[in-house]
Amino acid sequence: MKIHDLIPKVEGVFLALLEEKDNAEYAVYLVNDRKDIMEGIIVTSVGFGENLQSGEALKTATLRHSLEVLLPEEYAKIELIVPEVFGLYNEYWVSFWVDEVLYDKKFLFLPDSIKIEDFTVLPKFNKRGIFLT
Repeated sequence: MKIHDLIPKVEGVFLALLEEKDNAEYAVYLVNDRKDIMEGIIVTSVGFGENLQSGEALKTATLRHSLEVLLPEEYAKIELIVPEVFGLYNEYWVSFWVDEVLYDKKFLFLPDSIKIEDFTVLPKFNKRGIFLT
């Protein structure tokens, strides 16, 4: 048996990046689209890349967030995000428990893939944004 056969596949969990307050702020949300309860949730986020003019490596602080529970079809705001980091890789690791099984998934916004002009109204939130699955 291979190690990847032992790791459960994460389904029904995704991130949404939404406009807050009429284009002045943006926030990342964790969405539980599963039929079960997510518990002991930990989300880490970091931005990284390089300055295209100087070649200098860029990295944001690593942030850690926790949520005790996220019910089925529920979502929670994880953090605010500023447009200045849209040009970086923005990585989110989400770990959570369901029925004593640990799940883990990495989400990655690629540099310059977050484009405000691509935002559409997401009915689940009644706000403009994009999904990352």
